[in-house]
Amino acid sequence: MFGHLISDSLLEGFTHHLESLGINCIRPYSKGTTGLVFLAVWRGEKVVIKLQRPDSPRKNLRREAELMSFLAPFGVTPPLVAYGEFRGLEYIVRRFAEGEVILRADVEKRHIFEVVEKTALLDRLGLDHGQIQGGKHIIIGERVWIIDFEKANWRKPKNLTSAMAMLFLNDNVISRRVRTKFGLENSFLSALKRELVGYKRNGKISGVLSLLSGL
Repeated sequence: MFGHLISDSLLEGFTHHLESLGINCIRPYSKGTTGLVFLAVWRGEKVVIKLQRPDSPRKNLRREAELMSFLAPFGVTPPLVAYGEFRGLEYIVRRFAEGEVILRADVEKRHIFEVVEKTALLDRLGLDHGQIQGGKHIIIGERVWIIDFEKANWRKPKNLTSAMAMLFLNDNVISRRVRTKFGLENSFLSALKRELVGYKRNGKISGVLSLLSGL
């Protein structure tokens, strides 16, 4: 999967390095524009490893690791296991988020409430994820996780409004599926827009939660 992106010798060396940290059963999982992602096992639990691509000049995994450490007490994202560098390439190791990306998940009412809770928390902390609307950074399972804070920043946050747009207001695969599942009409969408305007003004989620309780 990664043959054209990383040499065999570098991959073998990185594998041995991880094994020296007690990380085993390492296998390729996916690739992005700046990173290579592996699945592995650490202390009997599944973990995800993100390694800076050798052809990417961007070094931002240290910053992502710092943000994950900051978020650790809040249960928003899976816990960070390790950060390090190998032959000049950054990597992070985190616990695996069990579930399915929201783009393909069967979203239940309880999931929506947890999305509201966690995105509103990020807003209160002043941390904007930056990629919420993409549908690939919210994991739906027994619990909801928000992953990949690579592009997050301390800027005016819009996590909750982005999540509600993705789930209900925009015209996309996720919103069409959710609107159909819950039988939502334009009156609900108009009411949600009003509540989000109020939320942006006063930071209170009570109106949004009250509206969603009727789903």
